[in-house]
Amino acid sequence: MPRLAAASLAGTAIEFYDFFIYGTAAALVLGPLFFPTFSPLAGTLAAFATFGVGFVARPLGSVLFGHLGDRRGRRPVLVISLLLTGLATVAVGCVPTYETIGVAAPVLLLVLRFVQGVGLGGEWGGAVLLTAEHAPPERRALWASFPQVGPAIGFLLANGVTLALSATLTEAQFASWGWRIPFWGAGVLAVAGIALRASLTESPDFLQVREHARVPLVEVARGHWRLVLLTAGALAVGYAVFYAVTTWSLSYGVEQLGVSRTVMLACIMAAVVVKGALTPVAAVLGDRYGRRPMCLVGCTAIALWMFPMVALLATGEPLLMFLGFLVALLAFVTMFSVIAAYLPELYEPRVRCTGAAVGYNLAGVLGGALTPMVATAAASGEGTPWGVAAYLTAVAVLSLGCFALLPETRPVREEAVVPATG
Repeated sequence: MPRLAAASLAGTAIEFYDFFIYGTAAALVLGPLFFPTFSPLAGTLAAFATFGVGFVARPLGSVLFGHLGDRRGRRPVLVISLLLTGLATVAVGCVPTYETIGVAAPVLLLVLRFVQGVGLGGEWGGAVLLTAEHAPPERRALWASFPQVGPAIGFLLANGVTLALSATLTEAQFASWGWRIPFWGAGVLAVAGIALRASLTESPDFLQVREHARVPLVEVARGHWRLVLLTAGALAVGYAVFYAVTTWSLSYGVEQLGVSRTVMLACIMAAVVVKGALTPVAAVLGDRYGRRPMCLVGCTAIALWMFPMVALLATGEPLLMFLGFLVALLAFVTMFSVIAAYLPELYEPRVRCTGAAVGYNLAGVLGGALTPMVATAAASGEGTPWGVAAYLTAVAVLSLGCFALLPETRPVREEAVVPATG
């Protein structure tokens, strides 16, 4: 289990590095480089729109790779999805800007971001299922939480590289060529991840399925459509909060508040470090107290914290912004630490890869694709952006209602039966 968890964690870290580096670049430089004819606000919105395309593509990736995972096994999904995402990310770093090739530049950016999303849509299902299906039932949330630590590590890698470049390059150098370096680094990481995953064994649950689904998506649509919609609605708040903190707030702090890019990145990264470290701890609580209670608590905390978080962000003070981000991400991890065990347990093994991945990635469209654009538009005026807080709170209430309708799935330990004495 430690070797399997480490390989899954490393792979998700690399894939989410690829995904997050685009979000950071969209917040900082892609607007003026690829949409120079737009106003600064419109350019940022356009850059975030290409960012959102990756989320729109993720359900397609979950269908394609879910079919592969349910028909041929979880293991092939891990290698192919990582290769696809890595190649697309390296290619983004090679795209000429609008000044060089005109409108073809944003079009290429859009296509490559779509390919990135397809690859990541398959990654989560393969990595989480392979770990969760190997894990002992009483410790499934703990072991399955390690792939969930991967996004935090990927985010730290992406923003750490950006922070280092920001500290050593001038604004002109960063805008000219410095922003491309993190994208090129994805190629090295992808090769390392593929080598690490090549020796993994297939999931025992998959091997025990006697008759595999011929078209998994059709079976999911017929027999599990309500479950897919509920899980998508339930998980939407996690995406919304995470990308509000890590992507929109970065753009807002730099462009609207005048906070330096280095300070904003440092505040966000410090909160993400704590979030990543506490993910397995929260997962242990999920094994003890159940998946659904953890999700309900985390979702409620998010709903209560969004207005304070936005108020703290609007101060522009580093310590207060860090506090706002930290509490938001702790509420997030209370919920998302158990999701990797919860979603697979909701679906039967023959359609598990497709069902769990589609629900998870549809949530990304609802919460992740829209949030940076909606938040940027809502914060375009003067004063504290209360509209952003209202939007995030509304998403949290929606997710809370969906979680309330989902069942508990934590395996119940069999207690020893003491025979009665006469």
